[in-house]
Amino acid sequence: MRSRTDLLLLVAFCGFLLFYGLGAFGLLGADEPRYAQVAREMLDHSDWITPTLNGKPWLEKPPLYYWQAMLSFRMARTLLSAQTSNENNGATEKAARLPGAVDATIMVFAIYFFLRKLRPGSELDGALITASSAGIIGFAHAASTDMPLTATFTIAMLAWYAWYENQRKLNLALFYIFLALGTLAKGPVAPALAALVILIFLAAKREWGLLLRALWPPAIALFFAVVLPWYVAVQLRNPEFFRVFILEHNLARFSTNVYHHPQPFWFYLPVFLLVLMPWTLWLLLAIVERAREMCREGRQALVLITPDDSWELFLLLWMIILILFFSASQSKLPGYILPAAPAAALLITESLAARRDQERRISWPLAVSHGLLCGLLIFAALSVGAVALTTPHHLIATKGTYMAVFIGGMFALSIAATLLTRSGLRLLRPITMLAVVVGVAAVIRLAAPAIDATQSARPVAEIIHAFSHEPVPVALFHVGRTQQYGLDFYLNRATQTYETGQIPAEAHVLVAGAKITPELTARLEGRRVSYLTSVPAQKLELYWVGKL
Repeated sequence: MRSRTDLLLLVAFCGFLLFYGLGAFGLLGADEPRYAQVAREMLDHSDWITPTLNGKPWLEKPPLYYWQAMLSFRMARTLLSAQTSNENNGATEKAARLPGAVDATIMVFAIYFFLRKLRPGSELDGALITASSAGIIGFAHAASTDMPLTATFTIAMLAWYAWYENQRKLNLALFYIFLALGTLAKGPVAPALAALVILIFLAAKREWGLLLRALWPPAIALFFAVVLPWYVAVQLRNPEFFRVFILEHNLARFSTNVYHHPQPFWFYLPVFLLVLMPWTLWLLLAIVERAREMCREGRQALVLITPDDSWELFLLLWMIILILFFSASQSKLPGYILPAAPAAALLITESLAARRDQERRISWPLAVSHGLLCGLLIFAALSVGAVALTTPHHLIATKGTYMAVFIGGMFALSIAATLLTRSGLRLLRPITMLAVVVGVAAVIRLAAPAIDATQSARPVAEIIHAFSHEPVPVALFHVGRTQQYGLDFYLNRATQTYETGQIPAEAHVLVAGAKITPELTARLEGRRVSYLTSVPAQKLELYWVGKL
């Protein structure tokens, strides 16, 4: 009966936290529409090998997300085939983001079943703490390669540790299979990180003999059976693949700032704390308590005896090594650090389980701090829409702001008071999950329209579609690549840019990031220009430019 209740709770929370609002706002940034467009082109051409963008090979990433999105688009097309009008032909925001939500759900259930088998009693905590972390929710709602890598890498690491404890060959086979899927999700970074974590773990445990046993030939053969077909096929079809993908988008991206994503070395420390919201304080507490134990035990802490200690060491190494690895990279983006989040969530789970076993109560500073953190989450969720509509983006003191402060404050007080009761530790997860659910609902229901209006190319594409139902050329002037890739996806055709001399000779729509300037006037000399409309939320002007 308890297992049924657990599974129902997991289905309900995953359904809401990871699937609700997948299409509430348009695709954001440059990566979401770009990855979605690559998947659509591969599906349109029935090509499961070479990713293409605007008809040209796009070899930056392996195909796992594209394959998932292709299946999602095909499913959406089947469901929408009865409709008389379907401009996107199944390539919708929901379909593009569905792979991330599915992968996150599979990962959460894998954590649940792993803990139920090897750490019974903490399985629901581990699964729900992972599912309710801000980073997991956010990237489950994103059309990107970060969640496929995180899910496959996490399941692989859990399978390896299960093999470490019970020596069952099936677990080792699962480790290599999911590591192979991670390699298809984002490349050689998956096996490299797994090898690094396992080597340091075995070195700390002084169990080098297990290393050779982990290199089981049949499981290694499974790894290559999953990985090699696509890598060989894409290399044969695109001889430049090794240079573009391995040398440029793996080695050069790590060692140089060639793709212009520089950040300081400590960049991932605050990012990771935000990824774990609202469980951040409990992660810090778990790390501090573990560090104190190691200081007390001295060198003996490196030779841990109990399975519980080994599990905590494995999780610590998994989390810390990934943070240090990506901190050393010269190219940093927030999503890179996501595969460390499940390890942190499981560390929190272990810490809470130990507190329950010791029947420890929550101190008032910790209760108040956690209540304030949850209240801040609610306040941020209620305020993000208003912040998105201001230029520059900042919070303005309005009646809505004061209301958000009041609601967030009430949540903070209620949560702190609940945690200070005798049953505070037992109620920690339910009351925190309530705050997360309210926060997600506020973002989707209240902030999504503002996010869509200011950050997505969808409203601009809708204006162009309303102007002409027939496909017309679209050109850009002083428009960033975020809008460019977004329009390419929503219009399902490549836009052209005036700055590079791509000025269509035929009549076209011009999307300009500023009012007509002398520079633009010179480019339009001899052509009739009619003002169409503006998009104030994105500071864009639309014009109709007659043919040359």
